Amino acid sequence: MAELFQTTVRVFWKKEGRIKYISHLDINRCMARALKRSRLPVWHTLGFNPHIYTTFALPLALGYESECESVDFRLTEQVPMQEVVDRLNAVFPEGMAAYHAAPAVQKPEAICWADYRIIQEFDHIPAEQAARTLSDWCARPALPVLKKTKKGERMVDVKPHFSVQGVEAQNNILTLSVRAAAGASLNINPTLVLDTFAAETGTAAGWQRVVRTAILDGTFHDFR
Repeated sequence: MAELFQTTVRVFWKKEGRIKYISHLDINRCMARALKRSRLPVWHTLGFNPHIYTTFALPLALGYESECESVDFRLTEQVPMQEVVDRLNAVFPEGMAAYHAAPAVQKPEAICWADYRIIQEFDHIPAEQAARTLSDWCARPALPVLKKTKKGERMVDVKPHFSVQGVEAQNNILTLSVRAAAGASLNINPTLVLDTFAAETGTAAGWQRVVRTAILDGTFHDFR
């Protein structure tokens, strides 16, 4: 009997707008339903209750937007990659948009870093003042942050695992380009770091938006 065709496809997609308030579990369900509606020849698990098997390389925190999400699934027939993108976009809800599909190259374990764009609005201080305070705070020899895990709470020095790559201050708006450790071994939530900064310096933003802009491997190349 001829061997069945199977290939793992990685689709890159954006999560923007109000859909940022949808949890990862619900996004997982949404993706499975979208794949079903797309009528793509997607592989299903075997057994009494077969279902579409998907893998998300780096689940996104609730309230975050992203320009670089990815999901893996298997196809049982050859389909042009642009057709995969088009079929998904035809059934995706508002706020989700696929922009690239290709055979998966790296395993999720290759992920080491993530880049973010963080926009903060301050009510009572100029953004330039907040930027100077943040620069001084990041220059400390150690940046201990209380990190919550499934095993409890522990202090983590994020100094080697968090950096501000760029700063733009205009009036009361501060835009930060931030890089933080990401992946299975260590995942640093950038807002946790900035919340610690705000609590220690009294420099709290009145509003902020967080967008993940890149997922990187250990050599700082895009995850593929």
